Amino acid sequence: MYHKSMPYRVFNVINICFLILVAIMCIVPMIHVLAVSFSNKAAADANLVNLWPVGFSLEAYKKTMNNPIFLNSLWISLLRTVIGTGITLLITFLAAYPLSKENSEFKGRTVYSWIFVFSMIFNGGLVPFYMVIQKIGLMDSFWVLVLPGAVNTFLVILMLNFFRGIPKELEEAALMDGANHFRTLFSIFLPISMPSIATIALFSMVFHWNSWFDGLLYMNNAKDYPLATFMQTVIIKRDMSTMAMNPKEMETISQTTVRAAQIFIGSAPILIVYPFLQRFFVKGMTLGSVKG
Repeated sequence: MYHKSMPYRVFNVINICFLILVAIMCIVPMIHVLAVSFSNKAAADANLVNLWPVGFSLEAYKKTMNNPIFLNSLWISLLRTVIGTGITLLITFLAAYPLSKENSEFKGRTVYSWIFVFSMIFNGGLVPFYMVIQKIGLMDSFWVLVLPGAVNTFLVILMLNFFRGIPKELEEAALMDGANHFRTLFSIFLPISMPSIATIALFSMVFHWNSWFDGLLYMNNAKDYPLATFMQTVIIKRDMSTMAMNPKEMETISQTTVRAAQIFIGSAPILIVYPFLQRFFVKGMTLGSVKG
């Protein structure tokens, strides 16, 4: 067998070592950020923290959780992720189901498919898009964070390819029993499409949680920023006005530790959710990309 040959074993060892190295490179920065967030002001400002807290302190987390702007941004991101993912899933299901049919079953399917693909490759540009958002009155609205990205063509293609792999006999049996297409979709197709659903849900969740540019572009008030936009203003622009620190607090709390605490709290939800969806994610990516 090929997997017992010496070249294969050597390649396997090298591949495992490489992946372990990549994993370490991904994990170490997060461990460092966590260590900084639990360190005291003097150690953090002197850059003495490596992978273990120096002078253990919870002051950064206390300050972060008492910052109303941060908490409001966290709530907006949570709400955006839940509602945005729900809307994206619903639209993806309703678009992928008819597009997964043959031309004989759904006339004009090819035309609609190419319209979706065209919208994925070409767009009107940022300025026309901004003008449309402004004209329809979505500026400074929560829905401007959800509706413009509600339809993701890549996720639709992934889902329709998975639907094509479902045996047609199941659909024919459901239709013969009197079920309409909506009943067939929600009672037959979706329950057996959990790997693909988990995959597109994870993609959508990560997109909404990490998206910062739309908040910066369409929100004029920092209090309406989602968490990613808030973090961008604090870490990249170094706008400390949103950290709500008075001079007395700055004597005992480091801006570095507060930023580290905010980064870790902002990363935690995705880090918590991903392990539960990972096994579905891998299977859904494989099946949804090769079937069709």
